Amino acid sequence: MLRRIFSALALGAGLCLAACNQPPAETALIEREELFGNPERNQARISPDGSQISWLAPRDGVMNIYVAPANDLGAAQPITQATDRPIRFHNWSADSRYIIYTNDTNGDENFLLYAVDPRSGESRSFAPSRTPARTNILATSSRRPNIVLVGVNDRDPRAYDIYAVDLTAGTRTIVYRNVEGFQNFAFDNDLNVRIAYEDAPGGGGRYMRRDGNRWVEFQRIAAEDGMTTNAIGFNAAGDSVYMLTSVGRERAALTSVNLATGQSTLIGENARADVGNVMIHPTTFEVLAYSANYLRNEWTGVDQAVGADLTYLREQLNGDIAILSQTSDNQTWIVNVNSATASPSMHRFDRNGRTLTKLFDQRPSLADDTLAEMHPVEIPSRDGLTLVSYLTLPPSADANNDGRADAPVPLVLNVHGGPWGRDVYGFNAQSQWFANRGYATLQVNFRASTGFGKAFVNAGDMQWAGNMHNDLLDAINWAVENGVTTADKVAIFGGSYGGYATLVGLTFTPDTFACGVDLVGPSNLVTLIESFPPYWAPQLEGQWYPRMGDPRTPAGREAMMARSPITRVSDIRRPLLIAQGANDPRVNKGESDQIVAAMQERNIPVTYLLYPDEGHGFARPENNTSYHAVAEAFLAGCLGGRFESIGDAFTGSSVQVVTGAEHVPGLAEAQTPAQAPN
Repeated sequence: MLRRIFSALALGAGLCLAACNQPPAETALIEREELFGNPERNQARISPDGSQISWLAPRDGVMNIYVAPANDLGAAQPITQATDRPIRFHNWSADSRYIIYTNDTNGDENFLLYAVDPRSGESRSFAPSRTPARTNILATSSRRPNIVLVGVNDRDPRAYDIYAVDLTAGTRTIVYRNVEGFQNFAFDNDLNVRIAYEDAPGGGGRYMRRDGNRWVEFQRIAAEDGMTTNAIGFNAAGDSVYMLTSVGRERAALTSVNLATGQSTLIGENARADVGNVMIHPTTFEVLAYSANYLRNEWTGVDQAVGADLTYLREQLNGDIAILSQTSDNQTWIVNVNSATASPSMHRFDRNGRTLTKLFDQRPSLADDTLAEMHPVEIPSRDGLTLVSYLTLPPSADANNDGRADAPVPLVLNVHGGPWGRDVYGFNAQSQWFANRGYATLQVNFRASTGFGKAFVNAGDMQWAGNMHNDLLDAINWAVENGVTTADKVAIFGGSYGGYATLVGLTFTPDTFACGVDLVGPSNLVTLIESFPPYWAPQLEGQWYPRMGDPRTPAGREAMMARSPITRVSDIRRPLLIAQGANDPRVNKGESDQIVAAMQERNIPVTYLLYPDEGHGFARPENNTSYHAVAEAFLAGCLGGRFESIGDAFTGSSVQVVTGAEHVPGLAEAQTPAQAPN
């Protein structure tokens, strides 16, 4: 049982200068399909009884679930029949009888739960009582192996009620009607609702424990700890809850808190980073190990034998490791290995005898390509913070692979989303794509990024287009000062918050970037927050208003508009590419529509791609590939790098070129009449 913490968004004009050391002609272009098309196989899982292994793989071009005997992967058979929307997540039920997964419709994130019997191929879906509604998988347990707890907002779109889904009987039974509007729950190992969390106005909140039929306050969480504290599970006796908490310390540590006395016992911590992932025994529910990620992901064993096995894996495998699944007896693990210079690979580790067997590479064709190393770097901000960042250089610009550029090259500042998320070391398709095309890539964990302690994440409060953007500018200055690039050859690129950062870069600092690529980025903070899906409403008072702004007051609204790119459209003077999923529930299509309309009203060039069957990013590989085809041609126009022509990259894609095809080489020729603007 692994508990992961997710927090609750003209070529001629750009010819490369002599100082831009491009890859030699004999370095082959890595085809987009290798990086952004379907992986050959992905996401291996072992059944709890150890008899079967499953994974995701294409079936007629669409990702589906395959199952094989654990000792005969060649006998794998597909057990699902998705024909349009790919399956992106799956797991086994605790009794090894079913595989469960969720999927949505065209990116609307109204997920539906499915269960498939691998023996018969029979599939069931568990529909809500009304639509639209969203189903979230919350918990499973070896003590109730045929039950899945789910949260469904079909009674009230703002709140998730808790249901027990019986996979054997095919029924759904109400467990808890969430009339209080709690945001999060924790369940004991008998799948009883034991802990609930509610936000407080201004930030922070309180944890409540279940006492009979009433809720009693268990722990009050200050605003400073709201993003770095979370209840994640229970011990076997059910009298103590495991928590990741920064209360009384700077970085989130792993603790066990006795429900009766409130006494907290430290299990583990890291001096530089928050504890992130926790490994728990599937049947004894003891904590076995935990990880923390500062520059790289590091595991620490709590159980001595598990710690020794993790050390063995680090010695045998080249890259950061993650334990994806375990058998019920914890004797067999599925291990993912993630290195910057190779496709991620899946391995089976049998702890008895320490037998390590490679199952597959996600993208084996990359073995024939030259991939670039990713170098962790620490960049100082102007006000004294340390920005953990990752630099990827084209191999030709770093002959000895020491992470120092031999000569300046164009740079893409690739900004992560969230903003409450982070960039990490490992294989990154976009970083390899940029390096292969002749660009350095810099990924910056700006303030508000998670994993670096509460002071760092809280330093981003109310700093959208403020110090969060200054961190990006400081990183660019660092890159220029260290000879990575030149000031006139930097593009900004990103999705979600990264898309917002792109728009901020081109409006608030219009002379800094050569061009920008925005995917599903908000342009207006007021309309963004007012268009959030109803199930985010309980988070507004405790998270969004104190961290981004409160549009309910005139002063708050004015401040948010002052940090919105839509108010500075007239300042845009560098090329901009925008892409949007039409069904995005997080960043509504109106965010892209309004800035494109404002630019058109001012006769400012812009290229706008719309995907009618996508939401907050891309699920379908045809759409992902078409987007990157346009993006690399666009970047070549302003940075001067190499690119694979768009060619037939629109085949099978739903992309619609709303406006601006003339600004990207080959775009007008690639689109069909159905993809062209009306």
